[in-house]
Amino acid sequence: MHDNVMKNFIIRTLTAIAIVAVQVLCTYLSPLSLAVLFLLLTALTVNEFLGIVSISGTIRVSRPIVIIGSCYLFFAFWLNSLTGGGAMVVLVPYLLFLLYCYIRELYGKHESPIANLGAIMLSQLYVVLPLSLINVLAFTQFDCFSETAPFYAIPLAMYVFIWINDTGAYLSGVTLGRHKLFPRISPKKSWEGSIGGALLTVACAFVVAHFFTFMNTWQWVGMALVIVLFGTFGDLTESMIKRQVGIKDSGHILPGHGGFLDRLDSMLFAIPATVIYLLALSL
Repeated sequence: MHDNVMKNFIIRTLTAIAIVAVQVLCTYLSPLSLAVLFLLLTALTVNEFLGIVSISGTIRVSRPIVIIGSCYLFFAFWLNSLTGGGAMVVLVPYLLFLLYCYIRELYGKHESPIANLGAIMLSQLYVVLPLSLINVLAFTQFDCFSETAPFYAIPLAMYVFIWINDTGAYLSGVTLGRHKLFPRISPKKSWEGSIGGALLTVACAFVVAHFFTFMNTWQWVGMALVIVLFGTFGDLTESMIKRQVGIKDSGHILPGHGGFLDRLDSMLFAIPATVIYLLALSL
């Protein structure tokens, strides 16, 4: 038993190191490698999400078509971000994709056309749109920036805040956790863990502010708190989905970590929340 626990710990640790290394390297290396990374994550996560919602057998959608449409939306955001929003016409094929999905259900004679359309639209709103907004965070020079920000700065800071929050919440929860945060959805999460994670993330924001000076310290602290709050909501939302369909992990492709949705759940809420936060600061 002890050997199995140690083996699982080693596998989980090695997988985590590999995930962090790939994510940081692709984000820092070049704008293209960042876009390719998230394009791949979009395709894989949408495929995983559609697999989860199809477990009951009532939902039947064409995964290849939805994945192609999803990747195209990401491409459209990428192109618009690089051109400063001057390529809106590139969204036309995506609109045609949405129309095709509706028309396909009209003629498909499926048992649950509304459920099929709901699954497709939820995949776009829950997975594809948030991941596509990474282009906005990376390639937009917000008015609240006091100087030009490198493309990798905001995405890397967001990763770090999420990782630090998760680590702090786990350590605080294990040592101090007494009061359940949301027992109906995630029995293991505690208020003590959430507060500990938030405090550690705020401390991390002071360090990030020292290296990236295009925002002041309190703006970084505000961003850290936004990511803590909405990252927690993202985590709880994915837990709700998994509980609804009766699974423990969203997938098994990442040894010791489940699936891509398990790794990206916090980010799916943190990315759009961070975009809104930076836009609010820029008003």
